[in-house]
Amino acid sequence: MRVNGKTAAPGAETSGDGYLPAHGNGGYRVRHYDLDLDYRIGPNRLSATAVLTCEATQALSRLTLDFGEFRVSRVLVEGKPAKYVRRGLKLQVKPARSIPAGTEFEVEVRYAGNPKPVGSRWGDIGWDELTDGALVASQPVGAPSWFPCNDHPADKASYRIAVATSSPYLVAATGNLVSRYQSASTTKWVFERPEPTSTYLMSVQIGRYEDLELSDGAWIPELTADRPVGVVQRAAVPPRLRRSFARDFGRQGRMMDALEDWFGPYPFGEYVVVVTDDDLDDPIEAQGMAIFGANHVDGKRTHERLVVHELAHQWFGNSLTVADWQHIWLNEGFATYTEWLWSERSGGESTDALARAWYARVRAKPADVTIGDPGVARMFDERVYKRGGLTLHALRKEIGDPAFFALVKAWAVENRHAAVTTEEFVSLAESYAGRSLREFFAAWLERVALPPL
Repeated sequence: MRVNGKTAAPGAETSGDGYLPAHGNGGYRVRHYDLDLDYRIGPNRLSATAVLTCEATQALSRLTLDFGEFRVSRVLVEGKPAKYVRRGLKLQVKPARSIPAGTEFEVEVRYAGNPKPVGSRWGDIGWDELTDGALVASQPVGAPSWFPCNDHPADKASYRIAVATSSPYLVAATGNLVSRYQSASTTKWVFERPEPTSTYLMSVQIGRYEDLELSDGAWIPELTADRPVGVVQRAAVPPRLRRSFARDFGRQGRMMDALEDWFGPYPFGEYVVVVTDDDLDDPIEAQGMAIFGANHVDGKRTHERLVVHELAHQWFGNSLTVADWQHIWLNEGFATYTEWLWSERSGGESTDALARAWYARVRAKPADVTIGDPGVARMFDERVYKRGGLTLHALRKEIGDPAFFALVKAWAVENRHAAVTTEEFVSLAESYAGRSLREFFAAWLERVALPPL
């Protein structure tokens, strides 16, 4: 794997990522994950088998996987038992035979235990228990809390996920539901995610939810009034919050129309919204899915900006995933600017007014972060989000509306399901501007001083 221009050494236990080198691994790429999970809610017990279809990018005498604190009962490489040992959050695997460069191979891991979040500088991240159910919130390092993986955003793969759990509970996973089997008191849900997907964007949600079909608009008339049914949209919502949800998410269909107008076709097969019965600090983005807490639903559209923010991540962050975490402004700046665009489109404050207001707030803060390379400690700093949005607004003023909106649509469509960098965005922007924008982007992304808006 090449990350930041570096090639990982054979069997390396690092991706070479400058921000999170302990996550991700060298020497191979994962093409497909097949996850078979059996989850017991009461005791929080997960028994699972993971099969990874990989491609060796160099000769491998051993390899490592990012993996949490489970009891591993078996590891097979190409169907043959392999030696393995755990060191922290790494599972070191030594195949019976070395794997030649360019070879496709399978790794099977059978494991069980009590899933728990991964500790990080941002708190506990990953598989977590709810009051009555479970959720997965993996950004940026939580995927190893529930399956063995190559945990780097640039290593995108397809997935099949099967989840068996108690029948009274609904399961929503990041994928298209392809089958559901009920036997006695247990139901097995099977999902497929065909699009290339980063590990941190995979998610499982389990709860006593009501399954709502949003696309038909039967119970939210405003959702599809005077508009054809387009993208399949579903929701998993606690019954007690159904009425408030109908109000707070009633304009999601119009949001989808607006975002497709700005950024091109929705990049996945369907969009699923989950509202947990517990409060959450922040909404959670996942591939083709967004997860909100009960506290984000009040029947007053108080948090509508978050609804459109998470929807925007389906284009910027999920379909277009950062090649490494240095470029996170590409995720959060676009999602933030989409909030401002939607405000104006829906009759709220204009993008100009919101940009001026946030410019004043950002300028009042210390000038000590460059959003093009904020550093690992400030990946989720509010200024990365807001100054990222301001950068896009300033770019729009710099090159004009026709070039700007053509640029952002081309950016989303041409890089669909790819890993992207700031340099690639700058290059595309220059092609639409018809001139160099190096000084413009240097001022906004590479310097701490806030340039004039």
